[in-house]
Parts: sequence; structure tokens; C-alpha cells
Amino acid sequence: MLYHLPKRTSAFELTLPFEDAGTPAYRQLYEALRSQILDGRLGTGARLPATRDLARQYQLSRGTIVNAFELLKSEGYLEGSIGSGTYVSKVLPDQLLQVGNHGQRAGNRQTAEQRKRRRWSQYATRLKAFPAFDSRPARAFRANIPAVDLFPSSLWAQIAARRLRRGSTNLLLGCDPMGYRPLQEAIADYLITSRAVRCAPEQIAILSGVQEALDLVARLFLNPGDRVCMENPGYIGAAITFESVGAKISTMGLDDEGMAQRASGLRGARLVYVTPGHQFPLGILMSLPRRLQLLEWARKTGALIFEDDYDSEYRYSGRPVPALQGLDRNGSVLFAGSFSKVLFPSLRLGYLVVPPDLVDYFAAAKSGSSRHAPMLDQAVLCDFITEGHFGRHLRRMRGVYAERLSVLLRSARERLAGSLDVSGVQAGLQTVGWLRAGITGLSVARAAAARNVDVIPLSSYTRGRATREGLQLGFAAVDPSEIRRGVNELAMVLKAAR
Repeated sequence: MLYHLPKRTSAFELTLPFEDAGTPAYRQLYEALRSQILDGRLGTGARLPATRDLARQYQLSRGTIVNAFELLKSEGYLEGSIGSGTYVSKVLPDQLLQVGNHGQRAGNRQTAEQRKRRRWSQYATRLKAFPAFDSRPARAFRANIPAVDLFPSSLWAQIAARRLRRGSTNLLLGCDPMGYRPLQEAIADYLITSRAVRCAPEQIAILSGVQEALDLVARLFLNPGDRVCMENPGYIGAAITFESVGAKISTMGLDDEGMAQRASGLRGARLVYVTPGHQFPLGILMSLPRRLQLLEWARKTGALIFEDDYDSEYRYSGRPVPALQGLDRNGSVLFAGSFSKVLFPSLRLGYLVVPPDLVDYFAAAKSGSSRHAPMLDQAVLCDFITEGHFGRHLRRMRGVYAERLSVLLRSARERLAGSLDVSGVQAGLQTVGWLRAGITGLSVARAAAARNVDVIPLSSYTRGRATREGLQLGFAAVDPSEIRRGVNELAMVLKAAR
């Protein structure tokens, strides 16, 4: 059976350059269209406007347009017939394939001299690309993603369809920069109940995720040369954002109670970035004394704390741990979370709980950048939460992820004992495995990749020399049979490494 790609249709006007007044109009049109095809501006399968529309647009006779089209058809650039539309040919003439670099847009061609003369801002020169999201199917032990195959996509689609059918003018017009008010209220209710956060709905900024929250905070509170304190190892996305605005990063090591707060490291810091509920990437829970110590330091210095609560919804053992923000009485904590790790990665919605005196600043910053988060996505998520689907999904996935973590720990004890000590975390989507002395995480990661196993060396998250070699292992997105296969493959890799 043959499958045909649908032809791309267009109702847009076609803008063409007409330059030589001494050339017949049909020939100018022919040259302009041929040039657009050669440059790749009109791709194969693209539909051209109707001859009547082109004639009206350029104030030419329809016969002139037809003559140009027929000439292009005779040379193999166009295909189609009257009544069915005219398209750029799917199979182009041989001479077209010989045109150098025809796929590049003509307007994008630059000489080396032009690139050399371009001037960049200091911000641009400091930017580093954030690692692109890999959309291939999950395999052992891909980290930092949920089990998207178990998300109730049909239910989500039903809610979205219902919202569209009942779409009001308010839904089409947009909302306040801080977000869709019913969603702000739903998130506030959830955070107050589940995370012991102290907030009112108007304090919640609906953003595209934690990364946008980091960007807004960095631009609002940090100047070049300001100091930011971070955990080490820690989240590289935060470091990239802070360094892009010229901030200087000082790092703090970790122990069994979380970030070790050295006075020398905190001295002069304008901002501290922490993941106290489930430290990234080690999974450590910050102790209560450390939390109180950090809040007291922020109170005395006037600095801010960015609390990244990236995946604490998934807790498998122990009592729920309140957010650091819930202990704050001085408006020192910015509390951020995201739905991309809880629901699915392409849902670019998250939140930032802002102290009351900073709400207007964040609203102004949001209004001047992306205006507001996508309204339809906000409305659908709001319904998903308020109708109880969000809570049910969390409960179901906690059971699934707890089982997968158990399979990983049991398989690791059987096959990896003595080579890799896998930690039994209390929450989250991934854990860590500590390597025996003499084996580097990078070498294991490379060898594992050759066996279709994904592991991330902890050195990737470490600034400076790693004090101990280890691997980050994801389990949430990996079914039990794939976890067992991954453990067996990893055992072979480690055996060879020894």
C-alpha cells in the first residue's frame, strides 16, 4: 500500500520580486517563481495561490499568470491542473538538484566578513545552549522524565475539546500576565494542602516552567558580578541562567543533611538556589535545622532563596516534608515548580510563588516578555486539577514509580553489588549509583551507551573536581523489563571496567 503525504495548502498572498520593467510580465513572474523554488522558499508540495488571486494581487491579466504557470509546468517545476490547484513538483528537474545550497534561504546567506562585523551584547557572549530535549523512546536508565506512555492523553484531549467547544471571548483574548485566575486559585489550593506553602492566588505566576522562573529571577535581581550560591553537584540549567546575566557562582558541598552552609560561601550572596525537598541530582532531603539556618541567614542579609520543588510530588516513603517556603516568615523564598515532570514534558506550564511585595515586579517582567502563558493550556490544566484528575494521576503514578524503584533496587543488589551502590531515594524520578574507586562515571556512561543504556555521570552536574564518582539512573519512565535489561547490561559494562 502506498501512502501519500498531504499537500500543503496556503491561502496566503505570494510576495514576488518584479525587477526588470523591460521584460514581459509573464516572464518576470516565471523568473520570480523559479527563483523562489530554487532558494527553497517554495518547498516541494507547496500550493500556489489561484491564478485569479495572483492576477488580482499584481493587477495582471489572468492569461499572463496562466502563461507563466504553464511554462513552469513544462520545465517540471509545477504540477496540477485547473480546478485541482497548482503545486511545486514533488520531483524536481535534474538541473534544480545541481543548484548549490538551494535549500538555504537567500536572505540568510552571510559572508565571513559580515559575520565578523556583527556586534553582540555582553549577555549574548555569556550565553550557553541548554541541552536539547531528546524525544526518542525511553530506555534504561533515562532520567528526569515521567512515564508519558501512562499519561491519560484521551482524557486530556476530551477536556481540551470541551474547552474549545465552550470557548468564550475571554479565553480567546488572554489573561493577566501573572496567569489565568482560576488556575492560580487551583494551584494555590494544591500547594497549601500538599506542600504547606503559604500563599494567596495572586502571588502565583504561571510560567512556562522552572527555567523561565530562573530567567525572570536572574534578570530582576542579579547584576553582573553579583554572587549566587548553589549546591554542588547541582542543576546545570540554573547555573547557565545565572551566568548568562554575569553572576558569579559559589558552590556548596553536600552531606547527609543537604547543602553544607559555609559562611565563606554565603558571604555576599544575593541569591541562593536550593532543591531542599529532593536534592538534584543526589536526592538528599535537607534537614530542618539546615532549613532554619538558611532562612535566618536570608533574614539577616536580605538575600533571596530560590526553592526549586521540581518533583517532590512523587514521594514513596517517609512523611510528606513541608516546603522550605512554608517556614518562611520574612518573604525571603521564591518557590518554583513545574507540571512538565509531573504530567508530560511538552506541557510548558509551571509556577512561581512570589512574595507579596514582589508581585508587581514579576507581573511587569512577564508582560514585557511573553505577555502571559498560553491561555488554552492554562484552562485545560485548571479543569484537569479542579475535576480531580490531577490528584488521581499522582496517586496512580506514585504506585507505578514505587514499583519501578523497587525493581531497580532489587536487580541492582543481585547484579551490581560491589560495583555500583544504588541509593534508595524517598522521592523523585531518578536515583544515583556510587561507583567503586578507580572507575569514572564518564567511561561507564560511554560504554553503557554502546549497549543502549543511558546513564548520566554525576560529574556532569559538578563544578570543579568530583569528590566521588557516580551515575544518575532514571527509573520512572522505564518499565520493569527494561530496568532488568539495563541492569544486566550495566553489570557487563562494570565487569569490563574492573
